[in-house]
Order: sequence, then C-alpha cells, then structure tokens
Amino acid sequence: MAQRLLLRRFLALAISRNPPQGRWAPLTSGALQIPQYHPGGLAATLSPARTVHTTRACTTTFNIQDGPDFQDRVVNSNTPVVVDFHAQWCGPCKILGPRLEKMVAKQHGKVVMAKVDIDDHTDLAIEYEVSAVPTVLAIKNGDVVDKFVGIKDEDQLEAFLKKLIG
Repeated sequence: MAQRLLLRRFLALAISRNPPQGRWAPLTSGALQIPQYHPGGLAATLSPARTVHTTRACTTTFNIQDGPDFQDRVVNSNTPVVVDFHAQWCGPCKILGPRLEKMVAKQHGKVVMAKVDIDDHTDLAIEYEVSAVPTVLAIKNGDVVDKFVGIKDEDQLEAFLKKLIG
C-alpha cells in the first residue's frame, strides 16, 4: 500500500508542472523519495530530482482558435495552407485527419495545415461554404485555390499538395 501511495505521488509530481504544495511538499520537493527494502522494513531514500524536457512535436499543423487567428495564420500566411474543416463526431474526419497531417509533414515546411472544428467555428465554416465534413481547402496568398470533400487516399492527397506547392 505504501509503495502504491509513493508511486501515485511520484506520477503526480512527474505530470504536474507546478511545485508541490501543502501536506506532502516536504516529502517531494527538491528530491524524489524512492522506497527501498532494508532489514528493518521499507525506508525512503533521497535521490536527485529528474527534469522532463518536452519539445514541440509538430510545427506544420495547428488548431485555429478564432476568426482573427484564422486571418493571421491562414489568410495572411506566406506559406500555402491546407485547411481541414472537421468535427469531433465525424468518423471520416478521424481517418482523413492523421493521413493528411502525415502527408503535410512530408512536405518539410513547404505547406502547413490548419485544423478548424466546425462546431467551434461555425462562422468560418459558413464563410468558406463548408456543407459537409471533412472538407479540405488549399489556400495560397489568401485565396482558395483548390478544395475537396470526403476521404482521399495518400496518392490523391500527394497530388493535391503538389498542385498547391507547385
């Protein structure tokens, strides 16, 4: 039971970005308590705390936050943008989204991808005449240059992206 409690505290500390506060702060701050067996029973020993570093995984795909964000990151972009209009409840969107992200990542920054949830950004969906999801737009220099609705295979997506880049 004590091992489970220590493991829970360890995991909570590893996940949390804020330093521990309150009753257990002296046990976890600055060093990690690791239970070890001694002839008299379990004892906690101190070891140096570990730092977990994270990096931004993907810079070619981003979620649109609102209308001004769309204007700034898509319409005013110098880089061609693929805009994926999707919905959380849409099965085909869940298939197309990762496939499209993978194909955009293969372009090594020649094109970026914006994801727009139509339930959160109905105004953008109406403005760009999205009547079904998934709908994917190709925007270059602020203008829609190509569009498709539904699922496409990787070859079709590659041709779509090459036409946008070229």
